[in-house]
Amino acid sequence: MTAPLTLHLLRHGAPLISGTFLGHQDMPATTAGNDQCVAQAQAAFPAPHAPDWIMTSDLSRCAGAAQRIADHYQRPLTSDPRWRELDFGDWDGRTAADIDSDALTRFWQDPDQHRPPQGESRAALIQRVDAALADMASGTGLIVAHAGSIRAALHLLLGLPHDHCWSIAIPYAARLTLSLWPDERPAEQRPNQHHWVGQLKALQP
Repeated sequence: MTAPLTLHLLRHGAPLISGTFLGHQDMPATTAGNDQCVAQAQAAFPAPHAPDWIMTSDLSRCAGAAQRIADHYQRPLTSDPRWRELDFGDWDGRTAADIDSDALTRFWQDPDQHRPPQGESRAALIQRVDAALADMASGTGLIVAHAGSIRAALHLLLGLPHDHCWSIAIPYAARLTLSLWPDERPAEQRPNQHHWVGQLKALQP
């Protein structure tokens, strides 16, 4: 059997302002949050080990920590907007108390049929993360991303139902480690575009 590859999915650190719907709004993480992400990377790759490649969402709350990690390991950094958080549209930057409670309830019950105004459905998020996974390089990698895009990746790689993935708690600066194998099924039998199937090894909060 082919030896598995290892993929680390690292959520960004706490943003400067918390408690809001934070999607495509570009808010940096706190210094402490970035420090936590760097510490997680160093725990995953203690010297003399290093990731083969590092990828990040292009939003600064991910990219800030990812750049520090890339500099530490002297690895190039690839920025990919497909790893962004769900686009909350008109709700971006607002608290739950600022949003119509009925609309919010409908969204939580069915985020595909009742997406935020001017925002993105969960299916659209999954589709773009699926495309990003299809382009993923081989070797041991680290991706700095958001809770939503990480949950989409878990759904795609582990075959878990949507709702199960969205119920997984992923704290700020948490790291999930997956083992991945090539999906050798014929293309017409694969449920998604990518060529990997996975198993969750660990979640390190």
